[in-house]
Amino acid sequence: MAELATIARPYAEALYKACTDQAGVDLNGATAWVDELAAIAANPQLRQLADNPKVTGEQVFDVIVGVARSALPDLAKNFLRTVIDNGRVQALPEIAAQFRTLVNRSHGTSDAVVYSAFPLDAGALTDVGATLEKRFGRKLNLSVQLDETLIGGVRVVVGDEVLDTSVKARLEQMKAALTA
Repeated sequence: MAELATIARPYAEALYKACTDQAGVDLNGATAWVDELAAIAANPQLRQLADNPKVTGEQVFDVIVGVARSALPDLAKNFLRTVIDNGRVQALPEIAAQFRTLVNRSHGTSDAVVYSAFPLDAGALTDVGATLEKRFGRKLNLSVQLDETLIGGVRVVVGDEVLDTSVKARLEQMKAALTA
């Protein structure tokens, strides 16, 4: 079977093109509903339902639309029907990730995950964000995740780039230097 990234790419590109070709489509709004569909599709029970040969595509569609927290626009419904009809529900999380990458590229931004040992307040996050934007040379969409194993400091992941200024990383560097 082909890699999910390979399967997802044409769907993400087609969705991006459809969003940019239609007047009045908000890319940030589209990203929100694509992410919501991806979260729903990532549910193991839904995947099991979608893989069941006795369940029709329309039934899977109705379940997903029923579970969605917000009303889906027609573009989202058409996209979802296409994905379901082609048996690609399992690819929705990867489609969402690639779509988000395309949207970020068009806005000149990147998603960044800041792992911190402690919760960051709004002021600290703003300061960290400004510093990281200078460091990476682009606007960043920050999200914070707690990781108590870091002991202190932060670890930042932007795409395939990692900036690790955590105490844990420094201790591991010292350990490697002392045992070498």
